[in-house]
This record gives sequence, C-alpha cells and structure tokens, in this order.
Amino acid sequence: MRAGGRPCDPGLVLRCLIVDDSPRFLAAARGLLEREGVAVVGVASTGAEAVRRIEELRPDVTLVDIDLGGESGFEVVRRLHRDAGVAAARLILISTHAEEDYAELIAASPAAGFLSKTALGAGAIRDLLGRHANGDPVSGPRGT
Repeated sequence: MRAGGRPCDPGLVLRCLIVDDSPRFLAAARGLLEREGVAVVGVASTGAEAVRRIEELRPDVTLVDIDLGGESGFEVVRRLHRDAGVAAARLILISTHAEEDYAELIAASPAAGFLSKTALGAGAIRDLLGRHANGDPVSGPRGT
C-alpha cells in the first residue's frame, strides 16, 4: 500500500510536501523530485505552515528538515502526527547531517525514517516508504 492507504504502484505519481527553511534547498529539491516524477504539491518553511499546507493539500509524503532554523524538525513531525493526524508512514525526516548524529531521535520519532539530503530522490523516498510498510529497517541509504 502507498502511504496514506493508496496502492503503492511505481507508476502512480507520488504527491509530496517539503518542509525546509532554506528557499535554495526548497527550489533545488522541488526541481530534482519533479524531474524524477514526484509531484511537489507544496512547500513550507515552518511547522505552523506545514500543518496548514498538509490540511489543505493532503500530500502522500511530507519531507521535514531536522533543523528548521528556530524549530526542531523532530517536534514538527510529532505535531504533524499528533495534531494534523498525519500517518507516520507519510513523514520522512531529512538533513545534511549524518543519520548517525540523530539515530536515537529518529528512532523515537513518529516518522517513517530518515533520508540524507544528498541521497534525496524519488527512488530513495519510495524505497524508504516500501521498507516502512514491510516492517523493515527504515533508515535511508547508508554512506551519505
């Protein structure tokens, strides 16, 4: 099943929201993901904006930066899961930092897992969501 209860068919367009405080990263990630067939339906720069955008857009997956300037991405993920009713399988933490730097916090969060920003791509997102749905380890590609 695709995150959100829809069939996980690689031919179906994955609808994505990106939450990051860097306009430069948002533009680069949007361009990359859209070239790879992911529909980036919106972006947000804060937790409050993310809640509004999720309620409005109902994306299949939301990518949340661990470091949102003055906000913790971990807290934003908890709030999205708790207050906006976002299924854990629809939340992925992202960062330029190594996964090992945050391994315990990632494991304790309601997110499906983690992807390094350098490994971000449609295939990596689909792989992580598939592993999460199958109960496999949920961290992203190693060595990035």
